[in-house]
Amino acid sequence: MVDLQNGFMAPGAVAEIPVARDIVPAVNRISATLREAGGLVVYIQNTFDEIAVRTWSTFFDHFCSPARRQLMIEAFTPGAEGHALWAGLDVRAEDLKVRKRRFGAFAPGASDLHAILQARGVDTLIVTGTASQVCCESTARDAMMLNYKVFFVEDGNATFNDEEHNATLSAMAHTFCDVIDSAALIALIKQDAAVPEVRVA
Repeated sequence: MVDLQNGFMAPGAVAEIPVARDIVPAVNRISATLREAGGLVVYIQNTFDEIAVRTWSTFFDHFCSPARRQLMIEAFTPGAEGHALWAGLDVRAEDLKVRKRRFGAFAPGASDLHAILQARGVDTLIVTGTASQVCCESTARDAMMLNYKVFFVEDGNATFNDEEHNATLSAMAHTFCDVIDSAALIALIKQDAAVPEVRVA
């Protein structure tokens, strides 16, 4: 679950994407189904701490005005209201929270997500969150190239408008991921969980 935080979802937030609030029920349904099937739910949190600012100067110095830079850092510093996960998410104690310092969670220096997943033997990812064409797409692309099998959820990702969202779905489906809606994905998870595991003695 990528960047479903107050800084992107709260009305009037610095990087508000209003439609991101609409995907929360689908995200929660996927999370519940995945937990029941024995899967792992991971909440990725966009994090602009001192390390991010120091090591990603290209973004902060050249893609943000000074005023925007300050607002983004204030919103996404750990402990800030904007950094917190959206209250409507069904976050459980067994879920993981991972901070990331780049758009894509698997970019060098972004997070320790890859190591966490590898240690747990995870080979398949379901990507939901916001914004579709930025953090979600970046994460999904890199995941596939790190040899994960990736599902990108059509109604579980959101961005500023349909044009940008649909362009991402097209790019993802072309080469990088299986693009699927939440209902079909949930049915697939339940079907897979119902198949008994075969072990060779």
